[in-house]
Amino acid sequence: MTTRGVLYVHSAPRALCPHVEWAVAGVLGTRVNLDWIRQPAAPGTWRSEFSWQGEDGTASKLASALRGWHLLRFEVTAEPCPTAEGERYSCTPDLGIFHAVTGIHGDILIPEDRLRAALVRSQRGESELEAELAKLLGKPWDDELEPFRYAGEGAPVRWLHQVV
Repeated sequence: MTTRGVLYVHSAPRALCPHVEWAVAGVLGTRVNLDWIRQPAAPGTWRSEFSWQGEDGTASKLASALRGWHLLRFEVTAEPCPTAEGERYSCTPDLGIFHAVTGIHGDILIPEDRLRAALVRSQRGESELEAELAKLLGKPWDDELEPFRYAGEGAPVRWLHQVV
């Protein structure tokens, strides 16, 4: 079963750009040449985005291939398909990676056990419930990435297909 999604590289130092392309190519099984444009939100960095199509689980593989590079900010999304829910991965140098399962309308679906654990931590006084819920929804990642998203409006989008 196939799905499709988008990879948003919000900021990468110029020297890292070819490595991003190689990592994405390794996941998709095809040569990748991204269109890089300057990222005004972080002078000296570049951004790119493209749409992809592949087997379900491709978003996870893309996020895993890119997650270890400290100076990289990115997001990967996958649409739901008949065999899997949608997904969203967000990654920043300061926060690391965030993963959420998304429903057909793009809403984040939070598993019961994660909600219960957040409630227990707040009841014990370890944290505030509002902060726990914000983390479950990815708010710290959204807050950090929002300036990079706006700076990238109008960026070119390319469709890439995974060779199966």
